[in-house]
Amino acid sequence: PRGQREGAVGRGRVRGAVPRGARSRLGAKRVRSRPIVTDTNNATTPRPLAGRRSDASACRAAASSEAVAGPSKALPELPYALGEGVEQGFWFWEERGCNIRYQAAGPESGPALVLIHGFGGNCDHWRKNIGPLSEHYRVFSIDLLGYGYSDKPCPKAHGEPNSLYNFYTWADQINAFVDQVVQPQPQQKQKDEEEQKDDDDEEEEEEEASEGVVLVCNSVGSCAGLQAIANRPSGGAGWEYKGIMLLNPSLRLLHTTKQAPFARPFVKLFQDFLRETPFGEVFFAQVADAAAIEKILKEAYCDPSTVSAELVQAVLRPGLEPGASRVFLDFVSYSGGPLPEELIPQMPVPVDLVWGQEDPWESIDVGRKEYAGFETVREFKALPGVGHCPMDEAPQLVNPIIQDFANQVNNR
Repeated sequence: PRGQREGAVGRGRVRGAVPRGARSRLGAKRVRSRPIVTDTNNATTPRPLAGRRSDASACRAAASSEAVAGPSKALPELPYALGEGVEQGFWFWEERGCNIRYQAAGPESGPALVLIHGFGGNCDHWRKNIGPLSEHYRVFSIDLLGYGYSDKPCPKAHGEPNSLYNFYTWADQINAFVDQVVQPQPQQKQKDEEEQKDDDDEEEEEEEASEGVVLVCNSVGSCAGLQAIANRPSGGAGWEYKGIMLLNPSLRLLHTTKQAPFARPFVKLFQDFLRETPFGEVFFAQVADAAAIEKILKEAYCDPSTVSAELVQAVLRPGLEPGASRVFLDFVSYSGGPLPEELIPQMPVPVDLVWGQEDPWESIDVGRKEYAGFETVREFKALPGVGHCPMDEAPQLVNPIIQDFANQVNNR
């Protein structure tokens, strides 16, 4: 489509050239050290769900497709116009051999915010936040593996259920993304600094050598973000985590430790039934429908007028991508892994909790009781008249809260 540009996948990044006159606020030097990105504003009709094949043949076909998808991965066309200065692209996660879609905006250097979506979400769920926040910070949003327009490897090709789509995999993805995209490699960073200025005193170099990264996570993305920091409490080369904000974090009520003992076998039976039988695909097809998604979103949001056709399409279209049903059915059977109440007290950085008070899925009363008392929790903030996805339903409230938190943990 006119105006769309594709990059070629390289080792840990996408290679490409920025057209003349198209340099963004990210800066030419920063663009060189991460995947090339571009605006894509034209809307298209989503692809229909693929016809059903046997699990074995579907997984073999998916694996074959993924093996060659990298170099020719096309940027998605979105149902909305990206904000000024907001760009999107693919990063090649070499460890997993997968393309990861992300969006980015903001200045070339300085502290960064990384926005992590929840179950069924993607980068586009942060479309009302990334632009305004980028006036003050470098901002990145990312599609977790299996979601949005990131690759969707077949879970059955990776062994037991939930061995691929879990919070440990996503935590590794977040840390690798920060290492390779959010922060340039130390050698590249040093080169860029030398090009930008000839003289630096040692104190300035030492201060700039460790840049702050703040995670902002919604719903189940909160567990992934917490696990990422738990895995890397001291950050990485040239950067460190400064804080994490959780927006309506998942209470994980289907975790095996929270199920009533008499219910556990029945819950597992139903999860296995969805995952292992053709009924699962039928169930997913009923959910991956515009009317169904609109109904679900209007349940999750307190103000139904904020559930726009744009939002519905932003959630629906990635769900029609090949492999999306297998990811969905694998994750709905995930009743293990870490819990927020285990991870929050381990955090080496401040934790802020922001909760839409009218969330019908994750009770604010339970969240306050379970999480607010931990010493690592700096503040628990309730948002009246807001539901499960406050960043999208009430960005006018959430954006200043995120900015204030980032300012404080970065001593700005």
